[in-house]
Amino acid sequence: MKKNIMFITILILMLTTVVLFSVIKKKSVKISEENSSTEIYRKITSEEAAQIMANEKNYIIVDVRTQNEYMEGHIPNAVSIPLNTIGDSEIRELPDKNQLIMVYCRSGSRSRQAVLKLIKKGYTNVIDFGGINSWTGEIIK
Repeated sequence: MKKNIMFITILILMLTTVVLFSVIKKKSVKISEENSSTEIYRKITSEEAAQIMANEKNYIIVDVRTQNEYMEGHIPNAVSIPLNTIGDSEIRELPDKNQLIMVYCRSGSRSRQAVLKLIKKGYTNVIDFGGINSWTGEIIK
């Protein structure tokens, strides 16, 4: 009787281990599939973006909010390329796919989406610096 209980206990432990490892493996694959296009996704703070703007020369700032939001106020020298216009066609405002491109929106959600879209389009040096809500520098109205 004790042997049967011990055998059943060991069998249950083994099955539990197998199930756990299969669940962990599935989650790992799913995570890596989700992140396959985000391997080069970079996010910085607005303070870090301001430092880059102060020290670098060959960069472009992209505002991915709507045109109306852009007109209400934007970061100096920012180019308006609304998120919904980033599709399969080439973006004439961004001809150099290796140029440093710094992207922002209102709160950070659309800028992340835009950066991922740009990376999929072959842009190699794209940085998300979140939303204009956290920007402490100058805003042009």
